[in-house]
Amino acid sequence: MEFVDETTVTVRSGSGGNGTVAFRRERNVPLGGPTGGDGGDGGSVLFVADRNADTLLPLARTQRYAAQSGEPGKGNNRHGASAEDVVVRVPVGTVFHEQGRVVADLDVDGATWTAVQGGRGGKGNASFATSVNRSPREFTYGGDGAEKKLRLELKLIADVGLLGLPNAGKSTLLSRLSAAKPKIADYPFTTLQPQLGIVSDGYGHELVMADIPGIIEGAADGAGMGLRFLRHVERCHFLLHVVELQPLDGSDPAENYRIINQELAAHSPRLAAKPQLVAANKIDLTRSDEALERFRAAVDAPVQPISAAVGTGLKDLVKAMFALREEERSRPRDPEPTYDDEPDTGVAGAAEPAMGERPAADDGFDPNAVAPEDMF
Repeated sequence: MEFVDETTVTVRSGSGGNGTVAFRRERNVPLGGPTGGDGGDGGSVLFVADRNADTLLPLARTQRYAAQSGEPGKGNNRHGASAEDVVVRVPVGTVFHEQGRVVADLDVDGATWTAVQGGRGGKGNASFATSVNRSPREFTYGGDGAEKKLRLELKLIADVGLLGLPNAGKSTLLSRLSAAKPKIADYPFTTLQPQLGIVSDGYGHELVMADIPGIIEGAADGAGMGLRFLRHVERCHFLLHVVELQPLDGSDPAENYRIINQELAAHSPRLAAKPQLVAANKIDLTRSDEALERFRAAVDAPVQPISAAVGTGLKDLVKAMFALREEERSRPRDPEPTYDDEPDTGVAGAAEPAMGERPAADDGFDPNAVAPEDMF
């Protein structure tokens, strides 16, 4: 399945059904009284986070979701039927933007957000009957539906994010530590979309690792695949920075390490400040001990020497990852960005129109269309 992590959708809720005016008229019942029923509520559009969904592709294909309107009330105290809600399932970690601001973040499986509320059904004249007003002809129109245009952005939920230059060995490492099957080849950018893997410590504990396409120098300016996939490691507790200890192109591994961190800072200072564990990869090559000593002296982060291809040092790396995750979990987390509440204006069904007052837009309801035998 194609991986899509950003799309735009339009959602529309249904209007409420209008109340009706009707009176009971039966033989030998001269004072039957009002029997106009209430209108049904319009359907809402809800989004639900589903851990079994992993892409926004279905929403990119169906970019409009509209709920039905409620039915109008009927005579003989019959209420109109309410419309069903439209429920749209999205991956866990989906963020919703409206007019440039975040309005919802479904980061827990089963979390639900009502994007547009259906309009409330109008009241029939039976609802206005009192001891002094026994023949009311008042009714209310149903509340209007609402429409919004939303931008959806998927941010994967993971404990640790894999970073590194292309061909640093990230995909190989993910395949050795988990059951994930990323594409592995001896050319750059074999990883074209984020990959998730579950890493176990052998004692029943697990963490989620996210691998994203490799970053190159100038990515912040659009070089290579840019930085569009970095959103998928923004929620991680820490970053695992994979560095090729002896690059085939003769570059300096310490300089490569700094290049990635510079690109992180250009994307987000908050992301660049996350704790890092450095995996010095490919120590199975000759003269790796000397290269490792020089690299450790040049960087300011914990370094774990490994060979993802051979498997050397992977147990120690997993142990260090779990220890760092527990350490980060015990620390007070930076507060997540606060999101504005839904505006009061334009919310469907927020207020009922005045009794008998027709809305600006003609909805086709005519109280005079009630059968004469029901009116008098």
